[in-house]
Amino acid sequence: MPPQRLRKVIILTPVLRETSESLVNPMDAAPDEPHSQSAEGLLMKNHDRQPNDRQTNDRQMDEKKFRQNSRRELLKLAPVLALGAFAIPGLQEGLLKKGLGFSDWASARLFRSGHLAPTFDTAELTPPAKFPINGYDVDDPGVDLDTWTLTVSGAVKKPGEYTLAQVLVLPRYRQNTRHICIEGWDVIGRFGGARLSDFLQLVGADPAARFISVECADDYYESLDMATALHPQTLLCYEMYEQPLTRQHGAPLRLQIPTKVGYKQAKYLTDLRVSHVLERVGFWEDQGYSWFYGL
Repeated sequence: MPPQRLRKVIILTPVLRETSESLVNPMDAAPDEPHSQSAEGLLMKNHDRQPNDRQTNDRQMDEKKFRQNSRRELLKLAPVLALGAFAIPGLQEGLLKKGLGFSDWASARLFRSGHLAPTFDTAELTPPAKFPINGYDVDDPGVDLDTWTLTVSGAVKKPGEYTLAQVLVLPRYRQNTRHICIEGWDVIGRFGGARLSDFLQLVGADPAARFISVECADDYYESLDMATALHPQTLLCYEMYEQPLTRQHGAPLRLQIPTKVGYKQAKYLTDLRVSHVLERVGFWEDQGYSWFYGL
């Protein structure tokens, strides 16, 4: 007998036995039982066949276990159903966008503005020569360092062109933090610069604004939520290892954000905009990468 059929027979057997017992005629007693059994005796016999409390409890427990197992099986099927949905071309892009959107939303809610990224001792620093140079397009877009300015616009009281000298007069902060690249490598560097929060105060940024957007000399662009922009470790970075930024590392000014992955830390800054709505999110984000990407 095939195993599947045998299994069905085993399951049905107790049911058939119980049904057959319930159909027995009291007058069809065994030969050694008197046919003239009293009504009291029949009632006692039927009472003996009623399920006792233990049987009832066992049956209730079985039903409860069945419901629990059924729920577990449905939960196990959920990832399979989700993968099946991803296999439908028309649903793939929408599901990915919604998934990333939910991930960014949840990460933003968990972000703690006062929580600092780890810092490290000088002995743990990656040597400057071994700090990877990773660019979007070219290692040096040819910025004229003598005439460079940062164009500030949007929801600010003092828009306009800001020179590097105006950034340098702000309090300088140096920090030994880890730089993590989405490509899989990470290094510990020493970075110095002005807090972005101090610069936003200098330009009179609207405290109710939600976003900071930057554009770069190599046509790269990026954006930050305001909580990240105001984080005490988010820098307008103009030096590494206590030396001015090199062209390869983003001179004259870049973002340095140890609470974010590497592609959020735009180099060769040329424009900074404060806004309530984003016109563009980010170069990589507009191709499907996570926008918040907190570490």
